Amino acid sequence: MFEKVLIRMRDLVRTTSYIMTVHGHEEVEADELTFFDVEHCILNGEIVERQIDRRTAEPKYLVQGRTLQGRHAIVVAKIGPTGKLVIITTYAFTE
Repeated sequence: MFEKVLIRMRDLVRTTSYIMTVHGHEEVEADELTFFDVEHCILNGEIVERQIDRRTAEPKYLVQGRTLQGRHAIVVAKIGPTGKLVIITTYAFTE
């Protein structure tokens, strides 16, 4: 459903054209994830939901995938006004 967006996100990850918010960085550390885990989740996961950001009214996407260690994770990200991927937050979970 959001295949074009996911392809664009993956291209931005491959070219390291992304930034992570402070909140996203805090959540990566809190869930004992790495930047490589976040990249792997986007490169191998699927968009499971689109939401509208309350502050900016921009669409943001929940990408569900797995970390390098096989843990389930979700990355919340959007393509920002500068064209870079903005990683808003992440979280790992168990199914």
